[in-house]
Amino acid sequence: MMTQPAGFWIRLVANLLDGLIIGVPLSIISYFIAGDWDGDAFTNSLNFVYALITPVVWSGYTIGKKIMRIRIVKVNGEKLGIGAMFMRTVVAGLVYVLTLGIGLIISAFMVGLREDKRAIHDFIAGTYVTSEKPESEKIVWL
Repeated sequence: MMTQPAGFWIRLVANLLDGLIIGVPLSIISYFIAGDWDGDAFTNSLNFVYALITPVVWSGYTIGKKIMRIRIVKVNGEKLGIGAMFMRTVVAGLVYVLTLGIGLIISAFMVGLREDKRAIHDFIAGTYVTSEKPESEKIVWL
């Protein structure tokens, strides 16, 4: 059951924070390794591994999402796994590239206009982004 879906602006800010906190330092490292800001195989691989693995091991959070108090979860309530994150990052990324970015624009409108706030990559992976805390972070008062 989907609860407390996160909207466009909070997701955008979380992605921007990830870019600043992870992307900028990796770009600086890449500049020293490869001599350009575009990235080299090593830093691009680190960025990919960050996007793929961090939400799996950290209850759906990335650093930017944790700061914004939102996280990625499976629609069916199962634990977020590497398969879902692969579908969300790689397969959806291919869709966005193959549609020349039009899919990404459509996804932005979907998050902004749909009641469930799900984008194309959410449908591909069976996920959504929520502001609901994981069970391990909820305080139970007896």
